[in-house]
Amino acid sequence: MIRNVLIAGLVALLGVAFWTLAAGYVPDAELNRTAAYYAANAQTDVGAPNIVTGIIVTWRGLDTLGEVTVLFLTSAIIALVLAQSKTPPGASGAGFLPSGELLTTGSRMLLPLITLLGAYVIMNGHLTPGGGFQGGAILASGVLLMLLADPSHRFAHSVIARVESISGLAYVLVGLAGMALAGGFLDNGILPLGRFGAMLSAGAIPLISVLIGLKVGAEFSSILESLEETEDA
Repeated sequence: MIRNVLIAGLVALLGVAFWTLAAGYVPDAELNRTAAYYAANAQTDVGAPNIVTGIIVTWRGLDTLGEVTVLFLTSAIIALVLAQSKTPPGASGAGFLPSGELLTTGSRMLLPLITLLGAYVIMNGHLTPGGGFQGGAILASGVLLMLLADPSHRFAHSVIARVESISGLAYVLVGLAGMALAGGFLDNGILPLGRFGAMLSAGAIPLISVLIGLKVGAEFSSILESLEETEDA
């Protein structure tokens, strides 16, 4: 009884809080100073039609570095915590039931499309909605589909680790190159901006997006692989 009353009280408080926010919401009549600068200078400064990607990859590049670092730490912690529960060597796939024919066949058909979509989202992140984070997550979903279709399958952790490490190191080096050759960390001016709206444009943003996509995809794949191996224990 007391538990139900507490739950009802909490729901009521949340309802009052959200109602107060919704009733008192007044949309801004104009952009604030920072947003106005981004909107006015995105084309000339970063050359990216997708202003969001331009902000995340260049102007707020340190924030992006922090985000991928947090994701790396999450992946490492999961691997360390679950290390004791993983399948003993030589027992891989021993406890798995075979997947259905529909899932197996569907995964073979969908995996190339998922990979292609992930690459497209990464490469076109400066032109259309998307980017490294989104594309990397899509690539990792392909890994998840492979694990569902063939639970006994094992990925080479060394390969995933190398991809994650090399892409992360290259990301930092590109950022330092921006400090040495342009206006600051991850300044995309280290490469020519090119023609606005073209695939090879926006300076180093496409390169940075590729590195972020590989790093994020590898980190998500490592998490999925660690969890899948634990299920087999």
